[in-house]
Amino acid sequence: MKRLLITVGVAALIAAGTAAWTLAAPAGKSGAKAGVSEQAKLPPLPATVKSRGRWVIGVKCDFPPFGYITASGKHAGYDVEVAKAFARLAFGHGNRVSYTCVTTPSRIPTLTSKRVDIIISTLTYTKARAEVIDYSVPYYGATGRLLIPNNSNITKLSDMSGKTISTTRGSIYDRWLHNCYKNTNVILTDTTSSALLALQDRRAAGFMYDDAFLVGVAANDPNTKLLAARFLNIPWGIGIRKGESDMRAWVNSRVKLMKARDQFWVIMQHTIPRRFYTTFKNNVPRPRNTLKYPTGPDPETICR
Repeated sequence: MKRLLITVGVAALIAAGTAAWTLAAPAGKSGAKAGVSEQAKLPPLPATVKSRGRWVIGVKCDFPPFGYITASGKHAGYDVEVAKAFARLAFGHGNRVSYTCVTTPSRIPTLTSKRVDIIISTLTYTKARAEVIDYSVPYYGATGRLLIPNNSNITKLSDMSGKTISTTRGSIYDRWLHNCYKNTNVILTDTTSSALLALQDRRAAGFMYDDAFLVGVAANDPNTKLLAARFLNIPWGIGIRKGESDMRAWVNSRVKLMKARDQFWVIMQHTIPRRFYTTFKNNVPRPRNTLKYPTGPDPETICR
């Protein structure tokens, strides 16, 4: 019974966080037909997408404010709005896209098995993933954080030694913890809600994940807070199958076009409450803010 109540509480917390992030979608003119002449010189839409007349895109469905399902059953979030912008750029209408829900461990297999055209699904760049799929140029810059109870004795990352931390299976945090905090026990789950549940029912002393998700949780849960430490500041990219050079050319050219138009900041402003603008203002590509993937050693092997 206690576990059921905790589960319901976590679901309510996720729902509250989703509601807190939910704002009006960007205006339909963002990336619409107005830029036809501007696009004429850019790479053409891949034939498979053009002949179908719509995109099929993999997105997260449990990760506000990037990809989630609203109370009315609609897809919403930053990643979803980027997908809609792609639909407007390709077909002139934001509704010319079908969404497939993916989780952290399922998203790359969903892409490589050709169930979707591309994945816009909070995909952090790693060298290992880049050997399996291609990445677009970055479209968002994330930072890792640790969510802990208010009464936690964890004050710095090294305090995780001997404790249990939850995160999602296949995430960069999964590998970073196993590489760099070998004395830390890790609970791996397929969804963010399950990882959060592990913290709420005290099976885990902390929940490690992207700041964009954890900020919303902490804002709606008075019993938790974010550890000050920030780590693994690595951009996200749109996932593209290897060998699909036409797809990569189209996606990269349109991400660059949206950056030049400052559309990503418009989308972000319509995705998060105003009080979070300062927190996320440098997380999106803008005319004067270029995000870059890391070079040198793989970040998930760099310990601190």
